[in-house]
Amino acid sequence: MTGPTQRPHDRPHVRLTERLPHVAAFPEALGTGLLLHTDVALDDGLGNCIDMFISTYEAALSRFKDDSTVGRMRTATHGGTFDFPDWTSGLFCLYDRLFAATDGAIDPCVGEDLIRLGYDESYSFTTAPDAAEHAGAIHGRAVWSADVERHGTTLITHSPVALDFGACGKGYLADLLAGMLGDGAGHPQPIQYVIDAGGDLLVHTDEPITIALEDPADPANAVGAVEISQGAFCASSPSRRHWSDAAGHQLHHLLNAIDGLPVDDVAATWVAVTPPSSAITTKTSAHGSNASTTANRDTDDSSNTVAAHVPVALADGLATALFTTSAAQLRAHFDFECAILNANRAAAQSPNFPGGFFTH
Repeated sequence: MTGPTQRPHDRPHVRLTERLPHVAAFPEALGTGLLLHTDVALDDGLGNCIDMFISTYEAALSRFKDDSTVGRMRTATHGGTFDFPDWTSGLFCLYDRLFAATDGAIDPCVGEDLIRLGYDESYSFTTAPDAAEHAGAIHGRAVWSADVERHGTTLITHSPVALDFGACGKGYLADLLAGMLGDGAGHPQPIQYVIDAGGDLLVHTDEPITIALEDPADPANAVGAVEISQGAFCASSPSRRHWSDAAGHQLHHLLNAIDGLPVDDVAATWVAVTPPSSAITTKTSAHGSNASTTANRDTDDSSNTVAAHVPVALADGLATALFTTSAAQLRAHFDFECAILNANRAAAQSPNFPGGFFTH
């Protein structure tokens, strides 16, 4: 994971604390917690609204809640019609684009594979005996483009479908919360802030902040650093979320949806998405999201528009997609910068990545 310190889940570095001294914590958000650092104090009413919206978000999209809309889709014997809130439109649109850009390797229907591998509602981490026989699209598991019919924010299925929006979910929540902050959140001037959704960051500051690239082999150390003042920065790595099956094989949550198996040749990825300069103050709104007005899957949003409206969701999804799909292929569809550390410790980064790896 990545954060504004050497260890992202510790307290921020003193310089960040001095610049953004007000911290609102939401420790239960999405199972990883969320921190909002601002340069001015937010009123209690806004904090309560954020807390309530996080609950609303999970009630729609969490696969770890049986009574969520996603949970009901998983247990609907004959499928059904499921209406999601209007603000989910941008998320569904982004998954349409990621599914197409990765040739199906990123697919929210991967939830079924995660459950079979043991990353289930109870965190049993016990692999089903027949997991290998059923994992992935190649074994007939439902796929987003064929088995989930989408009309705006209404999803229609004809059998149980286990969706998992984890590839983009934390990032999308950060984007929506930025919309709740608005241009100043009631203050006369736009505020400066860092939203940290379990290591997925949205930065809006006058001066750059330094973000460490955590070593996936040793979370106490960093392998590099970046500096960002405007935009999203996200990372993916199996280092904090992995387990072993009965045979001792190492498993983790970063799967290729085509075969439903963990990717083992990438150790960590980092992605930076900077909104176009004309859209830096553009925010999404949790109550009337302008993240996307997509009515169906035939509408194609430009890469700049996606980066402007949902930069953290995009960076979050791309950090996962880089485990399954080459950066060159993804850059044909999206504007972003990235760094990759392979399992053999070989490192690479795109030309305009806002930092770099440490050299020894």
